[in-house]
Amino acid sequence: MKIPPVLVALLSLGSLARADVKLPAIFSDHAVLQCETSVPVWGWAEPGEEVSVSLGTQTKTTKADAAGKWRVNLDKLTTGDGLTMTVKGKNTLTITDVAVGEVWLGSGQSNMAMTVNRALNFEQEKAAANFPKIRMFTVRSGAAKTPQEDCHGSWVVCTPESVGGFSATLYFSGRELHKVLGVPVGLINSSVGGTPIESWISEEAQRSSPELKAFFDLQAIGEKAFDPVKAKAVYEKQLAAWKEAAKQAKAEGQAAPRAPRDPVALRGRKGDVGGLFNGKIAPLIPYAIRGTLWYQGEANSTPEKAPYYQHQLPLLVKDWRARWGAEFPFAWAQLPNYGGARDWPTVREAMLKTLALPKTGMGINIDIGEAKDIHPRNKQEAGRRLALWALGTVYGKKGATSGPLPAGHEVRGSEVALKFSHVDGGLLAKEGELRGFVIAGEDRQWKPAAARIDGEHVVVTSPEVPKPVAVRYAWENWPTCNLYNGAGLPASPFRTDDWPAK
Repeated sequence: MKIPPVLVALLSLGSLARADVKLPAIFSDHAVLQCETSVPVWGWAEPGEEVSVSLGTQTKTTKADAAGKWRVNLDKLTTGDGLTMTVKGKNTLTITDVAVGEVWLGSGQSNMAMTVNRALNFEQEKAAANFPKIRMFTVRSGAAKTPQEDCHGSWVVCTPESVGGFSATLYFSGRELHKVLGVPVGLINSSVGGTPIESWISEEAQRSSPELKAFFDLQAIGEKAFDPVKAKAVYEKQLAAWKEAAKQAKAEGQAAPRAPRDPVALRGRKGDVGGLFNGKIAPLIPYAIRGTLWYQGEANSTPEKAPYYQHQLPLLVKDWRARWGAEFPFAWAQLPNYGGARDWPTVREAMLKTLALPKTGMGINIDIGEAKDIHPRNKQEAGRRLALWALGTVYGKKGATSGPLPAGHEVRGSEVALKFSHVDGGLLAKEGELRGFVIAGEDRQWKPAAARIDGEHVVVTSPEVPKPVAVRYAWENWPTCNLYNGAGLPASPFRTDDWPAK
């Protein structure tokens, strides 16, 4: 059988395309590579094709395996910028304006995705954002059914014109690092609003966790009850009604009501179990990073989900570290004060408990939330607090790294003495006497408590509880609390009991 000439030409072009050396999107112009560590560079080529990677005075050579995959490891790099990476096989790729410095991955849901142009004082931040050595790579790909090898995205240099689209929490953290360390900073933003933590952990890790079996039993019930056809029909009716209401509002010079959300599309964006890990984290592995910053938890604060967060957050940390093959530093933003009706104290407590893992940290944000907005605008302070942890624990700089954390307690007759770590500069009550403590006896009835500072301790009492057994601090979605350290950082909410939380 004679093959048509046009088909021969197309097959030839396809063969040439497959033979071309290719890099993942994360290796592109303006990229920042991690300093002081071996740096993996990988990609695809024709099976058996020889590939070389050159950067500065280094050249590493390898051959693509039977699947067409290849990888080299560059020796430790020193900080710098204006470099060119050249990758050669049967074709040549040139990556320009490469910098070497500190690389941090930021992930989570909407408060990590929230951009600088929505944060406080955007016009002032925009005018000051001339930082050519700060670059951000935003992962544009969505959820996937299986782990992906590549993603969509590009490195963007920080300028007044570009900074508005940067993740605000990640940018303000990175800016602080850049100012103190004086080196290039690369920020990788892989986040999606409204997404639960189970979308961000590999399905394999979650399904093998005995602590999450009951969680997945509940998930299965919800999946079985969801009918996409019926949900779509209901949405279309709601959308039609909304269009009429919006039209009428416009005619009357009023703001349009909020549009309904497509439940089928929303479920797809959130991804199934592990879906966002597959589409937005797996393609980044094994890119060399210094550490990870996480801002998520809101979507897991429902009463049925919140109790499992204490197992999910440490699982995420361990799973990502295992897949990268490195115990890199990992910190998260603790959920701030908020006036909503969900169970934020339980999620905050899970974040506090996860500090038991090595090389972890937490930015405490109990004083910078907004009562009616789940997306507080003061991302400058949220980012700065994460940077303080990194500067002190990762880079060895002097200074406070956290607000006060509970470090044990002792019942002394009619009072309870609470000990704290991270009391830099001493414990203090901001604006008046200490507030936010409640105390209970064996009857588990919580009563408002008086509290006083005694060195590194806070002593809590109440005339209504002569024989106390437990204390809680700031154990509300929107607590009235004011315990700080001398560095001006707030104490974390906590409790000394393990009673079923209401």
